[in-house]
Amino acid sequence: MTFIITNDDGIDAPGIRALYKAMNGNGVIVAPCDHLSGCGHQVTTTRAIHLKRRSNVEYAIAGTPADCVRIALSHLCPNVKFVLSGINAGGNLGVDSYISGTVAAVREAAMHRVPGIAVSHYRKGKRNVDWDVAARWTAGVLADLLTRTIEPGSFWNVNLPHLEPGDPDPEVVFCEPCKRPLPVNYRIEGDDFYYVGEYQKRDRTPGSDVDVCFSGKIAVTQLRL
Repeated sequence: MTFIITNDDGIDAPGIRALYKAMNGNGVIVAPCDHLSGCGHQVTTTRAIHLKRRSNVEYAIAGTPADCVRIALSHLCPNVKFVLSGINAGGNLGVDSYISGTVAAVREAAMHRVPGIAVSHYRKGKRNVDWDVAARWTAGVLADLLTRTIEPGSFWNVNLPHLEPGDPDPEVVFCEPCKRPLPVNYRIEGDDFYYVGEYQKRDRTPGSDVDVCFSGKIAVTQLRL
């Protein structure tokens, strides 16, 4: 089985290395050369997309996560069976899926009837992520999800919690995505608006992915086109 591994934090981000580790080095990395967090499902159609081949299993793309998947499926690995995206440095919960480049990568795959899994790591404030722990948790989740049958046009969205060092491994909970909006607030300086919404204070529907992840568990949702 051929796996494509991508992200929206850029090919040199620690999260994508953690995902590659979770897959025991099994997969082809096709990822943006730059940091593109929050780019959503943007695609490039009016300029050239430069590809740099770093090795037989690693390609840096001067485009978005969705561009990476398009190029991988159409030219680099036309027989790919699964697309994996992440591990994003920050949560992609609930309505985040419409904003996230991480999730857009597997949504693009689903459009081509290729199953996918997006993995993100919620961060409390500006605390660092233990990527070795994230890789271990992700390996366990992938071992389950990769064996499940998922209907065409669907994909998985996984969010890891931010626990304290030494805490027991979190429970995996299958749940529904929260539909409540992200916090929206701005600091205004003259004619400039600076976003200051506090992610951790967002509304959380009980039992939703936001509630599950904020409660210290791994939230797994199945999303559809």
